Amino acid sequence: MPKSLAAEKETLPARATAPRSLWLLGPALVAGVAYLDPGNVASNMTAGAQYGYLLVWVVVAGNVMAWLIQYLSAKLGVVTGQSLPEVLGARLTKPWARRAYWLQAELVAMATDLAEVIGGAVALYLLFDIPLLLGGVITGAVSMVLLTVQNRRGARPFEFVIIGLMVIIAVGFVAGLFIAPPDAASIVGGLVPRFEGTGSVLLAASILGATIMPHAIYAHSSLTRDRFGAAAAHAPTEAARTQTSRIRRLLTATRWDVSVAMVIAGTVNLGILLLAAANLSGVEGTDSLEGAHAALASGLGPVVATFFAVGLLASGLASTSVGAYAGAEIMHGLLHVRIPLLARRLVTLIPALVILGIGFDPTLALVLSQVVLSFGIPFALIPLVALTAQRRTLGVWANRAWTTVAGIVASALLIVLNGALLWLVMTGA
Repeated sequence: MPKSLAAEKETLPARATAPRSLWLLGPALVAGVAYLDPGNVASNMTAGAQYGYLLVWVVVAGNVMAWLIQYLSAKLGVVTGQSLPEVLGARLTKPWARRAYWLQAELVAMATDLAEVIGGAVALYLLFDIPLLLGGVITGAVSMVLLTVQNRRGARPFEFVIIGLMVIIAVGFVAGLFIAPPDAASIVGGLVPRFEGTGSVLLAASILGATIMPHAIYAHSSLTRDRFGAAAAHAPTEAARTQTSRIRRLLTATRWDVSVAMVIAGTVNLGILLLAAANLSGVEGTDSLEGAHAALASGLGPVVATFFAVGLLASGLASTSVGAYAGAEIMHGLLHVRIPLLARRLVTLIPALVILGIGFDPTLALVLSQVVLSFGIPFALIPLVALTAQRRTLGVWANRAWTTVAGIVASALLIVLNGALLWLVMTGA
């Protein structure tokens, strides 16, 4: 563990007795970057261009479910002082079970990283006409610099960098709405749940698959652990009572943290869909990031298109850094092996560079990466809801009955919709 990070863990309890509430915010904002990755951009842009305001309700519903899921992940990290992969690694006593679980989680993390590196490469191509392969290398190199900040400086400086990129993402994707605002009545109409054919079902599942991603669930529990350390307190001692008060304070701050992060992520995702619905509906070629950029430049001018490309670049850089962090935690928690973060970054960069190097369609690669993500949803959601409902895991902080029911309902809906996505893709529908 980096010295600065260990020092931060040691000093935090004293600081947490009477800190400013703002100091406790941050982990959810970093995890929330996963909700603003290039996969989200592609899904929301395509949905708005092809179906107008029809799927507004899907973005809103997905954001509500994401709030609950990310809060449960953060709570697990705060109370136990362990990440979800660490808890599962301790519970899965059979080595083959741990390896099998790690393999699917690792494939999901690599698929996520693939989408994010490709998104950054496409953004560099749109902004500076840099070849996609070189753009992928640059994206990977910058993400390594960001990971170095986390590795050497600790959790807080890393949070500041990622939050800064999140601001750029928000401005880049929402700026066009001020020039060509959407129709308010149509937005309200889009809040009514409905579909129009299998194509809209496919896009709805794709939006949810790109919104609630397994690696964000794994990462959030790790981020809260890194910020706050172990906070478990079950013994009836004065120290335990002090820790109980501390946990209560941290969980209250965590709810605010998740709320702020999800409001930002939800607003930006909705803004992307509304931008496309208001200005790209029926325009040919908007089913790719390059086509959407060209359509924005043609319809709203080069400034808006440039803002979009800058937002896409920040999205790729921030989300791939968080994805690499999550992947390292998955390996450490399940296999009890810790590979240097930068070395891991180099290894996971290779698949994306190969795909870019052979000239594979970037947009198709993004779509296929979302399909792979769909496989990992049940393996992250089901254990998360089950563990946070257990008193032997969280003690008095275990979920209330209605929270568990809400988690089960949300998980079931997401698993069914992701199953529909897989079926529609495999059958060519």
